[in-house]
Amino acid sequence: MKYKRIIVLLLLTLIISACSSNKEQSHQAHSSNGDLQEKTASADVLPTFLKGQSEEVRLVYQAAGKSTELLQWIPCYCGCAESAGHKSSMNCFVKKINKDGSVVWDDHGTRCGVCLQIAAESIKMKQEGKSIKEIRHYINEKYKEGYAKPTKTPMPL
Repeated sequence: MKYKRIIVLLLLTLIISACSSNKEQSHQAHSSNGDLQEKTASADVLPTFLKGQSEEVRLVYQAAGKSTELLQWIPCYCGCAESAGHKSSMNCFVKKINKDGSVVWDDHGTRCGVCLQIAAESIKMKQEGKSIKEIRHYINEKYKEGYAKPTKTPMPL
């Protein structure tokens, strides 16, 4: 996959500094917790709020938009379940994908190294052939101590 090298590089960058577009018609709104949400025509069209963000952040968003079937099963450990009502790692980047294929993006991940790291690690592991359950187990074990309570993400079937 063409993102593999980029994700590996990104993952290394995020591990070292863990806490640190295509423009079409879109619609922006703030959620009740202050996160900016923006609707674009598809996952191929990144939100305008990524302008001014680092290349690494944009690459994670690009990969996350195409990996929602994975990230919906991966919990986030940054505290966003309580602060933003998130249900999974997917919600740190994508609030929802509409039936027409349009995407409602969330800017939460632009400000959170934990979110970026969990997504990048999960996507990299999937590219390496790991199952969703293996990835979920790895993330749960790695982040179970020293991080916020995880989102209440259902287990994959």
